[in-house]
Amino acid sequence: MRPYILTETHWSDISDQEFDLAILPWGATEAHNFHMPYGTDNYETEALVYEAARMAWEQGARVIVLPTIPMGVNTGQNDIYMTMNMNPSTQQAILEDIAESLDGYGVEKLLVVNGHGGNDFKQIIREVGSSYPDLLIATCNWFQSVDQSRIFENGGGHADEMETSLMMYAHPELVKPLDQAGEGRAKKFSVEALNESWAWTERKWTRCTDDTGVGDPRKATVEKGKQYFKEVTAKLARLFEDLAKTGNSELYI
Repeated sequence: MRPYILTETHWSDISDQEFDLAILPWGATEAHNFHMPYGTDNYETEALVYEAARMAWEQGARVIVLPTIPMGVNTGQNDIYMTMNMNPSTQQAILEDIAESLDGYGVEKLLVVNGHGGNDFKQIIREVGSSYPDLLIATCNWFQSVDQSRIFENGGGHADEMETSLMMYAHPELVKPLDQAGEGRAKKFSVEALNESWAWTERKWTRCTDDTGVGDPRKATVEKGKQYFKEVTAKLARLFEDLAKTGNSELYI
């Protein structure tokens, strides 16, 4: 039993404890090329968060990891069989209920650790946070915490070399042989600005990729996944520890 993971704890053990930071992993349920499972984002996020929480806990940070939310925004993938979509408005309602619970228990900080590119919590946090001024709500995208180009040859962003390597390290039993993977070749937008960071529209997945992947996964290795896992968990652990040990009144210097 890990005392920093809520689902593994007992009321008799934590009823008289105080936690400085609640951590909410949030993933998605969607197809990941031909070689990885629908729950990839959840498996990855949990593995990273659990290890980072252990590291922070051992440094004296009073953190508690909440149950993972396993569905995310997948409105652009509704035509891919069994992809589960959760609308942003639903995400906001869930976050509001969690914030209400934590605020009532006197927990002062909540961190949403996002593991899915389709999720965007910034505007949701602005609105939910306005109702709970004593609760600091923050978010991070673990997949943006480390420069991936130092480790991986091929980018992409979905079922690519990074995700495949990470899953090969964290959950090898769930990854099919790479010779069964699609190439992850994705079409770009014909409108040039939409391929740049300053303009945006949602991708319709079946129009831009044949195998649901974005990025060639075939150079993935366990060794690359291990290196990336260690670097990301180190960054997350530092964030967990800093948030837990910094009072809300001490947030600005």
